[in-house]
Parts: sequence; C-alpha cells; structure tokens
Amino acid sequence: MKTIIVPTDFSATAYNAARYALGLAGQLDTTRIVLYHAYELIVPIPDLPTSLPVVDPKELKTASLEGLHQMKQDLNALVPPGAVLEIRAENNLLAANINDIAREEQADMIVMGITGGGQLEEILIGSNTIDVIKHTTFPVLIVPGKGTFKPVNKILFACDFKKIGTATPIGPLKKLLDIFHAELHVLNIDREGKGLGADIPLESLLLDTLLEGYQPIYHFIDHDNIVEGIMEFADKIQADLILTIPRKHGLFEGLFRRSRTAKLAFHTHIPMLAIHE
Repeated sequence: MKTIIVPTDFSATAYNAARYALGLAGQLDTTRIVLYHAYELIVPIPDLPTSLPVVDPKELKTASLEGLHQMKQDLNALVPPGAVLEIRAENNLLAANINDIAREEQADMIVMGITGGGQLEEILIGSNTIDVIKHTTFPVLIVPGKGTFKPVNKILFACDFKKIGTATPIGPLKKLLDIFHAELHVLNIDREGKGLGADIPLESLLLDTLLEGYQPIYHFIDHDNIVEGIMEFADKIQADLILTIPRKHGLFEGLFRRSRTAKLAFHTHIPMLAIHE
C-alpha cells in the first residue's frame, strides 16, 4: 500500500485517526501519508447584515496550512521508517471533492476518525465521515474516537450472502486481504427470524469460490439487530477490523444511511473498513 489520505479538522478525533493511520502505515509498508484539510470559504449573503466579518481567503489558507504544519510536527515521531508525512490544504467541500483528491494522490485508502456521544455531537462531528463514505469509491477506514492502533490480524467481514455475485467488489476486496494477510471471518446475520434458508449453502459456496486461497471461516447467526449482532460477534472473536460493503439493497440496505451507519460507526470501538460495490 503506497498512499493513505487522512482528512483532518485538527480535532482530537482527527489526531487519533492520524495516529492510527501512521501505525497502520507501519504494518502495511505504506510510503506516503497525506494529511488533508478542506476548508470552506463562507460566501457573504446580500440579505444578511453587512457588519458580518468577511474572511480573507488568503488568511483562511494560511491558517489551514499552519494547522497542518503543527499537526505534522506533532506526529513526526510516529512516522514509520521509509514513509513520508505530507500535507495538503484546499478551499472546497470535503465529501464532494474527496474522490478527486484521492485519485490525484493515487491513494489506496482514506482514514478518518469519528466520535460517539450525544445525538448533536454525532450529527456535527460525524457528518463529514459518513458523507465521505457515501460519496467516495475509495476504501474508507473509520477509526473510533478512543480507538488505538494494534496490528490487524483478524478481520470480520459482515456479508449479505443473498447479494453475492457481480456486485461484490472482489478485486478491491482481494487487494485489501493481500495487504493485511489477516485471518478472515465471514459473518452472515439473519434478522427476520425466518432461518438462513436452504439456499445459503449455495451462496456461501459462491463466496468461497470468489475467496479461494484466503481460507475464510464462516459464521451464521440469528439476530434481530444488525448493528448489535455485528458488534457482539466482533467482540466474541476479538476482531481487529470490521469490513463492510455498503449496498443500495438487501440485508444491509440503509446501513450507510445516517440511522444505521451512525449506530455502527459511532458506537464501535473496533475500526471499520468500508469498500463499495
């Protein structure tokens, strides 16, 4: 893995995500970590009082770069051997432009922090992270606010067996599995109480064919709450990373809408990696 991008707003949560990214870079032999700050210039609205201060775009960029330089200085001691820590600041909206930025930087992964807490805190602090997941095609690793890095040796792949096929991003999935060299556990949850069904063995066989060579371990559980089911099982097997594929339809329909993503991303203490179909 060559490049990791870490969007930052200079909060404690962002610093924590950057520290995790640097630890991960050491495990994955990453050569570049880019601290990225997207600052948004507020455009004056004619109907509002003219006494409102107008921010000088040059001052805004200067402040952004100063924050990035300070963050880089604070984190320099954690940069793994053979890697460089770079900075980039631009006047734009993060979620709307992150895909282009990641493409320009030839990024392999985006790492962001998220903070759990009260409802207002989740809306304000978490909106950027959730929006980035919804708008980018690059893998996004979400680091919990109090999460600390430890080597990823065990991955829990939360998977909807009913949607295995052409929509499964098997190329990016294999690339990530090749990078981590981790033990792979595949979890299927039945949330309707109807049983897993006779067709599940065939669907798991298809996934097993797609994952040939990775020796996945399969688990089938009943749980009426997807988020709780994932988290309880991740704790049970002591997973280091939860892997999910956001889908528009199926068992995980709505997982990456605010209601369910917030519950999983805000309340997990285990990092979560999202790759898109």
